[in-house]
Amino acid sequence: MKKVLFVASEGVPFIKTGGLADVVGSLPKYLSKEEFDVRVILPKYLCMREDLKESLNYVSHFYMDLGWRSQYVGILETVYDGIQFYFIDNEYYFAGMKPYGNIYEDIEKFAFFSKAALSALPVIGFQPDIVHCHDWQTGLIPVFLKDKFREGEFFANMKSIMTIHNLKFQGVWDMNTVKNITGLPDYYFTPDKLEAYGDANYLKGGLVYADALTTVSPTYAEEIKTPFYGENLDGLMKARAHDLRGIVNGIDYEEYNPETDKMITANYNARNFRKEKVKNKIALQKELGLAQNEKTFMIGIVSRLTDQKGFDLINYMMEEMCQQDWQIVALGTGEERYENMFRHFAWKYPDKVSANIYYSEAMSHKVYAACDAFLMPSLFEPCGLSQLMSLRYGTLPIVRETGGLKDTVEPYNEYEGTGTGFSFRNYNAHEMYNTIRYAHSVYVDKRREWNRLIDRAMAADFSWKASADQYAELYNWL
Repeated sequence: MKKVLFVASEGVPFIKTGGLADVVGSLPKYLSKEEFDVRVILPKYLCMREDLKESLNYVSHFYMDLGWRSQYVGILETVYDGIQFYFIDNEYYFAGMKPYGNIYEDIEKFAFFSKAALSALPVIGFQPDIVHCHDWQTGLIPVFLKDKFREGEFFANMKSIMTIHNLKFQGVWDMNTVKNITGLPDYYFTPDKLEAYGDANYLKGGLVYADALTTVSPTYAEEIKTPFYGENLDGLMKARAHDLRGIVNGIDYEEYNPETDKMITANYNARNFRKEKVKNKIALQKELGLAQNEKTFMIGIVSRLTDQKGFDLINYMMEEMCQQDWQIVALGTGEERYENMFRHFAWKYPDKVSANIYYSEAMSHKVYAACDAFLMPSLFEPCGLSQLMSLRYGTLPIVRETGGLKDTVEPYNEYEGTGTGFSFRNYNAHEMYNTIRYAHSVYVDKRREWNRLIDRAMAADFSWKASADQYAELYNWL
């Protein structure tokens, strides 16, 4: 049996700020229990829910050198959904109202976490064959494994995998500070290792030293080898291209299931959605104070409101979109200008636009279930989970062809009768707008075709099962 350790800064249900947590919390459940012993190590944040903190059991503690300091490392554990989770405890680092704060604090916090996670392994008696690291917060683990840890027999044969969930975030800080914090020798701080443009870069260290690299969709794996998407690491991605593979994230098909979802008004499935799905639309129109009409074309948006997600395109066309017989339901928080843009149009067109500037899991399920189309015009999108959820709920995605959106949404082809959604290629506001208008015309004039699109969307399989098979293949190869 192969032993695999996931190390990450977040994981559902314990702590979540984005898609990374879904992967770390869900993927281990779907790997074969006969073939793999998969365990997860996370930080024990003070901002975790009280009931989850109380479910943790004390295992042990020790003191560890970090740079020139000696730091307390507590280890706690729990079993959740059949998976063994460990937590690294140190209130100096993991206090605070949210998991991430100022980058200069996070740099030291995750250097501590990376070293503590490895140092805890002999204490808990778990010797993984593979350490699977996620994002820049764990980028030092492959470096540490090739440094002092390599000298001990316990760590000598461990392999590491670095998974990029979003290349934009790299953990960059002043080189002398990082040398001081990590205690790593000068040898590691050269342009072919951790140094990048005069600073130390955690993610780069992980990408240089890990034995295999993955990212969260095949198209994104190709895109990050180019200057536009490569975030100044495209040269490194090209150099390690033979070690890099793209594996699309899955979603938990038990949690996101319109047939059993307790958060939506009317449950439905692929057989009865023609009658039942619309009840969710009427209920949401009523709840949000929109004009109640089951024939109105309703577009959903559940997202962080940032440039990356294409909100400058939406901003540019919003007035014209409000002139159409459409309704737009937005849910999420982010940059103030986009929050205010939605608030403004909701004030100006109260029967057409609903601005929900907060995040709620329950409301997101209602949006996925109620809307006819789901808009995701991202500038770049490593994988994207929202379009997978909307497919699952028979809400047709309208996306830009980038990263995981291109890999998971097949554009409608009216001549061949194929496709699961609608897409446009160029990052252009009018191209987005024309694609929405085209989707609307199919919705109004070719209702039978629209329903067939929903049939195919709901039949698409983006459960974790398919992704887990690819990860299993990677672990065996490594």
